Amino acid sequence: MNSKGFSHLWRNKIMFPVDERHRKKTAAAKRNKKEAQLAPFPMVRLVIVVTLLCGFAAFLWSIKDNVDESHDNLITREVVTDEEELPELPQEEWEYIRTLPGYEVQVNVAEQEKSDKRYLMQCASFQTRAQAESMRATIAFQGLEAQIRPTSGDNGDWFKVILGPFETKRDAEKAKHSLRKVNIATCQIWFWNQ
Repeated sequence: MNSKGFSHLWRNKIMFPVDERHRKKTAAAKRNKKEAQLAPFPMVRLVIVVTLLCGFAAFLWSIKDNVDESHDNLITREVVTDEEELPELPQEEWEYIRTLPGYEVQVNVAEQEKSDKRYLMQCASFQTRAQAESMRATIAFQGLEAQIRPTSGDNGDWFKVILGPFETKRDAEKAKHSLRKVNIATCQIWFWNQ
């Protein structure tokens, strides 16, 4: 503290003068706030709650033997049984059982045109061969055979995981859906270039 009753407070490399009286007031206010937060539980509320609980328990104890006996009689109903018998069910005959084996349906299905295009499916591209081999093993557990094709580009060497060739796009879609079961959902279907 200097001669004028101020000390200096450093904040963000700038020195501010701080009055000692102000510092003591803020410290006392913080102490009072902490003491108010740690105040004991009010005894008056506790006494009221305990008194109400005891009163309720006494009320329940006093009414437990005051049951009206007239309400204990059970009302019984007589069950009326009809001696009438139900009519006998008729014998069911289903006609389709006899006619279905000899019935044929003719359906005209247009033949799919054979395409000269074949398809491949690329599921991933990795910078390390180990990652590509790991995905290839996961695909192999689904019963599909994958290939790893190394490529070089401006951004380095890459290892593509591809499946195919597939004769139809439907076959490629079928393989793609089977890979979704093992959370491989990044596969793209393209035309085969080889």
